[in-house]
Amino acid sequence: MSWDCGLKDMFSVSPALQPRSMCILHDKEDLSRLEMVQRMAKDGCRFLQNHSKGSERTSEPQSDEAVRVCLRERGHDVLVLQRISSEQPALSATARGGGRVEARSRRYMVVSGTPEKILEHLLCDLTLDDDQGTTPSKESDTLLDDFLLTYPVFMSTSDLCQALLGHYCTKRYRGKEERKEALERKRKVLHLVSQWMTLCKDFLREDEHVKLFMKTLYHYVLDDLYEHPFLEKDVRELQKLYQLHRRHAVDEHSPQRKGKALFHQLKENGLPSRGTQRETKEVLCHVYITMESFLSMRANAGIVAQELLQAVAERMEVPLGKLVLVAVTYNEGRLLLQPQDRVFSDSLRPVGRLHVCRKDLGEVLSPFTDNSELQQRTARMLSLNTWDVAVALTNFDWTIFDSIHEQELVYFTFSRHSSSSHTVALELLLQRCNEVQLWVMTEVLLCPTLCKRVQLIKKFIKIAAHCKAQRNLNCFFAIIMGLNTAAVSRLGQTWEKIPGKFKKLFSELETITDPSLNHKAYRDSFKKMKAPKIPFPPLLLKDITFIHEGNKTFHDNLVNFEKLHMIADTVRLIRQCQKDHMGNGIAQKSSSEVRAYIDYLHIIDNQQTLFELSHRLEPRA
Repeated sequence: MSWDCGLKDMFSVSPALQPRSMCILHDKEDLSRLEMVQRMAKDGCRFLQNHSKGSERTSEPQSDEAVRVCLRERGHDVLVLQRISSEQPALSATARGGGRVEARSRRYMVVSGTPEKILEHLLCDLTLDDDQGTTPSKESDTLLDDFLLTYPVFMSTSDLCQALLGHYCTKRYRGKEERKEALERKRKVLHLVSQWMTLCKDFLREDEHVKLFMKTLYHYVLDDLYEHPFLEKDVRELQKLYQLHRRHAVDEHSPQRKGKALFHQLKENGLPSRGTQRETKEVLCHVYITMESFLSMRANAGIVAQELLQAVAERMEVPLGKLVLVAVTYNEGRLLLQPQDRVFSDSLRPVGRLHVCRKDLGEVLSPFTDNSELQQRTARMLSLNTWDVAVALTNFDWTIFDSIHEQELVYFTFSRHSSSSHTVALELLLQRCNEVQLWVMTEVLLCPTLCKRVQLIKKFIKIAAHCKAQRNLNCFFAIIMGLNTAAVSRLGQTWEKIPGKFKKLFSELETITDPSLNHKAYRDSFKKMKAPKIPFPPLLLKDITFIHEGNKTFHDNLVNFEKLHMIADTVRLIRQCQKDHMGNGIAQKSSSEVRAYIDYLHIIDNQQTLFELSHRLEPRA
């Protein structure tokens, strides 16, 4: 890293100081460097040494934890850095000229700062892979990842785009050295943009600010190809990211001609139109068939009322012509959906609470009309293979979990009270966990005979064990919690009939869900599992919320970046769980019969109704 104002190859701090700014240094070794002070003085910077009254210890170096650097402008702190020791060897000033190599490099992590200064420090701290004599730094990569994951907390996407354009389009340079510095700065901005787009994938695909930013940046970079032919590699990288297809081949003549060819291609073709991905996404659709029960369905986001009704009619074995779909809006209004009306809005949320009614808009369907229907329902569940059911549940959950972006957890934590289209996949997984828990309760409590209930509970215990074996802790927790709910656990006569080995297995599985010692049993068990794996999302959100509520986001108008680093470190678990380095794929081929059953779960979500069913099965003594 280097200071912009003359400390290159001498010092490992990189806030971009402005003339007449003030820096507080706490390290005597740094202050003793006369050349550094002289160069800083030329730019009008002042140094203040922190005179400690404590005893001086010359025999051992000052600890890194005690070394902080503060950058001040106009009498206010704008950036606070903490020195850390990098295990990676770094080339010193003399080493680059053929001298020694320092044992370890001193780097600085961001403690707090204004958004603008944090970004400046990040750009200065970046090391490019093909820089001669340098290698990428783990600390630099971590800082970049922390920033890209958490920037929505302290600046909007529009502000970030404007700031990056400002750093790219700096004032004109004079001289060979300034020309080299300008090229390096531009390449660092392009590297950051490349990392941003790679990290966010489709997360920002429909953001209008990002579209405009990318168009503008392309024009600037193509213009700069005349003077900086080395930018061609970065142009091609941006083309690859944004899937720009060139219509004209670039000849191998001068860089100017290459730049012109690229520029004219962009002018003529523009950025490719990227249609919305909305139609290809899947959602969980709740269709209420009574006032207290619903059918949970896996559906395409672009589904229309006619298609949804067809799926419900087939599942409930009711003629399609007798049904209509009604949306109960949030102000208790009733909207009759026409066959081609879309069920979901652009934000992937339903137009209201969906109800299937008879055409006279009278009483909706009943989930338990007579005993024969309940017997048939239980028989179907008992006929399914437990491993196949666990596979279908895991495949369903993995489809949702694999589409979750780490930033969804950040948006969910910091924008909890506002509905955000940035948290759709995360909310679906949380919703699925709740659905599976209710499904377990519904199946057990709708089973009218004692012996069949015992078989059902045994079956759910085995399914939970299989989910754990398949590294799906989301469904595992949901099933165990469903069996532990008061409405099910109070069925004493049923639990007495459960064989001893199943009770022992259930007790072992329960231990993993034990919340004591901050869920230590779950954390230890999950840590031993190989990726890919599906975590228990509510616990992950609990960890992030604990960090959020236990630490201030701003200190004296400065962004508390230490807090954001802790949050970024936590949400990175999503990425680690989604990766499959060893080919341990979590998705497996499942039975079509089981998949059809799991994709359309019939659930009662009214707790009072569930308790009434429980007391009907085993009345209170």
